[in-house]
Amino acid sequence: MSSVVPSYEGRDPGLQPERTALSWSRTALAIAVNALLVLRSGFVSDQPLLAALGVALFAAAAAAAAYGVVRARELGHEGGVVMPSAWPLLAVAAVVLLAAVGGVASIVVEAGR
Repeated sequence: MSSVVPSYEGRDPGLQPERTALSWSRTALAIAVNALLVLRSGFVSDQPLLAALGVALFAAAAAAAAYGVVRARELGHEGGVVMPSAWPLLAVAAVVLLAAVGGVASIVVEAGR
């Protein structure tokens, strides 16, 4: 199996970092909104596990926003090809899945009240 490094010649050095930052911001905002809903459900229905999940999702949203800033700076740097690391992408996928599970759990808890 060969490793192919994509060429970034001709890419727009101004727009790609901006698009990357915006996409990480949208992801962080979506996680934060879900965290707020889960946190509210946890407090209203007296479910401490949901409240704890909401707090953890808020922390994950902050981490996603911070990584978006770092990634945008990496792309804005004129040092050549900057390939993204796999672990932040896997981590944010896991957090988005956790946020979805938390959202469904909060709906189930709210429906059961």
